Amino acid sequence: MAVPYTEFQFTIKPLEPTRDILIAELGELGFESFEETSEGLNAYIPSSGAKQLKIDELWLLQNDEFSISYSRLDIEPVNWNEEWEKNFQPIEVDGKCTVRAPFHPRPDTEFDIVIEPKMSFGTGHHETTHLMIKHLLKLDPSGKKTLDMGCGTGILAILAAMKGAGPIEAIDIDPWCVENTQENCERNGFKDIKVGLGDVKLITGKQYDLIIANINRNVLLDDIPTYAGCLTEKGILLLSGFYTDDIPQINSVCNAHGINFIMNYEKNNWVACKFAKD
Repeated sequence: MAVPYTEFQFTIKPLEPTRDILIAELGELGFESFEETSEGLNAYIPSSGAKQLKIDELWLLQNDEFSISYSRLDIEPVNWNEEWEKNFQPIEVDGKCTVRAPFHPRPDTEFDIVIEPKMSFGTGHHETTHLMIKHLLKLDPSGKKTLDMGCGTGILAILAAMKGAGPIEAIDIDPWCVENTQENCERNGFKDIKVGLGDVKLITGKQYDLIIANINRNVLLDDIPTYAGCLTEKGILLLSGFYTDDIPQINSVCNAHGINFIMNYEKNNWVACKFAKD
């Protein structure tokens, strides 16, 4: 039986980076999916969890620097997976990697990732996931202990595993994402990927040769010091979830913790940057 959902339609000024911050705040309240619009954001939460929400108490809505208005609408129960299947198309990155659903035919690419995202983020269609795949395709992560922070559907952890990385951990703050990553890892034959529910506190004291973090600028700025402490000498840090204009600020924090900028890919003003610990 399909679950009834409530849609919140937000109008946001300025649009960026306000929208990313709002998504992070709403995620903590239990919102499960988001749709970016030209004026702001549509956010969806099971109607059972929408009744006690206090949206007006969010920090963003109480801050005079931002102008945010919203309306809410209870929508008819929808089979979200069925809707997704109607619209989801395979993506191909650099002719080497395909991300597809189980019902799509097997492609003729070196890396074939099969996912079913449910309510999770990261189908490969968003620019940041696409750009992070490009970085991984250029790397040789063989035998490298790897972390996929903010794993979403698990695409990046799965690709790292396909390229020989290991052991691999995948972490997300969203229970949907954790469950979905586990399913997608099994679907692609990588049951050994360790999937955890939580935030950066889960990695304190651990060491990784490769850290992948596709989240958003504000979370990254807070978490980079922890990544730096967990990264082995000459370890690689891949960061995305922010815009070209954010690179100087991200780079400044990385440099302050001994991590140096190497290069970046860009698509529609979104970027994914490669850093190395020196």
